[in-house]
Amino acid sequence: MKLTFKKIARVILKLTLSIVGFVVLYLLSVFLLYRIPVNRHPKQGGTIPVYILTNGVHTDIVVPLKNNIKDWTEELKFSQTKANDSLAQYAAFGWGDKGFYLYTPEWRDLKASTAFKAAFYLSTSAMHTTFYRNMKEGTDCKKMLVTPDDYRALVEHIEDSFNPGADDNVQWISGYSYGSHDAFYEAKGRYSLFYTCNTWANSALKAANQRAALWTPYDKGIFYHYD
Repeated sequence: MKLTFKKIARVILKLTLSIVGFVVLYLLSVFLLYRIPVNRHPKQGGTIPVYILTNGVHTDIVVPLKNNIKDWTEELKFSQTKANDSLAQYAAFGWGDKGFYLYTPEWRDLKASTAFKAAFYLSTSAMHTTFYRNMKEGTDCKKMLVTPDDYRALVEHIEDSFNPGADDNVQWISGYSYGSHDAFYEAKGRYSLFYTCNTWANSALKAANQRAALWTPYDKGIFYHYD
């Protein structure tokens, strides 16, 4: 019996040390890897405005609604928002966990089950899009000018993040929004501790050959390279 207790104690100790080691390694990665720059010197002479926008937690990639490379209104319909504002000039894209997006409009609405599924790769994802008439630069909104080739790469990254339906069109998730100018769509991939909404935005910047962090799960890791 004593031997059995010792074995159980060893298992518990090893499990505890493994969990502690994982947490320490994760926190070290969070603290260190965002400081390592990628694409430190983007191509000069860009003409297409692209923005990164944060609400203090989540980063959106904001692009022109229409230009000669991409017309987003072919897929994203004004009528899918409450405002139905056809005067919008920009579209913001934010990828994230579907449960968080749809069922946690405020932190007080967060359920333990939602957080657990999001953290451990158990939930599906959604794309949150928002229409804007104009953009205002500030500490929460940074502008860059990208070349047409880099913008095409960014468009491809965003397009590939949607999960199209049988007709190859984006799938609108009706009945959900945070305000009057936004909508949700089905997306590919799964949220986790290692691939968050901000990791997606950081990957979008990498795809567009813009300044980015080597890896980051949070918005400050992105904006660190735009101070």
